[in-house]
Amino acid sequence: MSNVLASLANLSTLSLADRYAILKADADVIAKALDAVKAEIKATGLETIEGERAIVTVCLSERSTLDSKAAKAFLTDEQIASCTKVTLVETLRIKPKAGVTVLA
Repeated sequence: MSNVLASLANLSTLSLADRYAILKADADVIAKALDAVKAEIKATGLETIEGERAIVTVCLSERSTLDSKAAKAFLTDEQIASCTKVTLVETLRIKPKAGVTVLA
C-alpha cells in the first residue's frame, strides 16, 4: 500500500469537506509531479523505459477532432441546435474558511 493510501485512515475523523479539500490539494501536487516525470520520460526519446517495478511504454497515436467553430460557419442555427447535446455538469469548489491558511 502506498503512503497516500495508508494516510487515508487518518482522515476518517475529519468532515467530508475537510477530507475532500486535503485529498484534492494532495492530488494536485501529485498531478504536477506526475506531469514532470512524464515530460522527463518523453524527453528521453525512448519508446520503452524499464525500472525495477514497472515498464513504461511511450505510444504515439493520432486523434481527429471536429473544429466546431469551422463547422458552425457551414451550418444554419437550426442545424447547430439539432446537433447540440446538453449535459449537466457537477462541480465541487473548495474555499478555505476564514482564518484557515493551509488545508493539509
